[in-house]
Amino acid sequence: MGAAATYLSSWHSAHASMWQPSLRLPDPAVRILDPAFKACVNNLSVVERIATGFEWTEGPVWLGEANLLLFSDIRGNRIMKWDEATGETSVFRAPSNFSNGNTVDRQGRLLTCECATRRITRTEADGRITILADGFDGKPFNSPNDIVCTADGAIWFTDPAFGPNFSEGDLSPVQIARVYRIDPRTRKTEAVLDDVPGPNGLCFSPDEKILYLIASRHTPHRQIWAYDVARSGTVSNRRVFLDCAEGTADGLRADINGNLWCGWGSGEGLDGVAIFSPQARQIGHIALPERCPNVCFGGVHCNQLFMTCHTSIYRLTLATQGVPQIG
Repeated sequence: MGAAATYLSSWHSAHASMWQPSLRLPDPAVRILDPAFKACVNNLSVVERIATGFEWTEGPVWLGEANLLLFSDIRGNRIMKWDEATGETSVFRAPSNFSNGNTVDRQGRLLTCECATRRITRTEADGRITILADGFDGKPFNSPNDIVCTADGAIWFTDPAFGPNFSEGDLSPVQIARVYRIDPRTRKTEAVLDDVPGPNGLCFSPDEKILYLIASRHTPHRQIWAYDVARSGTVSNRRVFLDCAEGTADGLRADINGNLWCGWGSGEGLDGVAIFSPQARQIGHIALPERCPNVCFGGVHCNQLFMTCHTSIYRLTLATQGVPQIG
């Protein structure tokens, strides 16, 4: 083991030993910043760390039929799985082609952004991998990042120009940064947006009439942009939903009431999950001991929030529910 690996291993071990779940109820890590957040909070639940020992985790997705949480351990070049029934974590796929974002389609099949192969894939029920898209306009993608599937079966994903990054395949960008949509009928990949500085996390409002998108390279601060979405898949009326100021928004998901649950950082007092109302008012914050890039909802009742962080995965049971991923 090299010096860098030894240092990381020691740091992970020390970091893991410092964290302990709250013994008090309600959990002081769950901060109510607006009365509207009270309806979201389960006062009998505390933040749990369900898995640890990773290098950088993103792309959580709940596989409902299997009661499994999948997530990407990006620098480890693998997709991991956490089994709710046993509480055990194991490798789902390795190597994963430096997978990043994951979601499921309307049939519950896994959709994955692969950085090293610059493609979008679908994992079939029998384990076969189908390539859904691997480039646009005759050139490969840069490094697909985050992905969602809408009720009509359309697949939306971001392809920023962040590289080269040794942790994600070490490939240089060949396209301008874009947001793409795979049409559910034609299966053609369409460019939706090409003017977003660093398109990163994306999600839809519960009625899918609003697209939220993180402009992660906007200066001087990251911003979350909102667009109106037509039934044809076109977007219009761009506006700034939120200026993140000193916060670092990364991935986000919506609950059934339209609140946005955003992976957040960076630094003490910021790390965790920031929750915003549909009017962009911060109503709550879940404090974590490390930066949280991505979140997803899961569990039988879709009322568990899973939070992927630098080294660990955390879970909190809520009094609200996420938007179901399967129609």
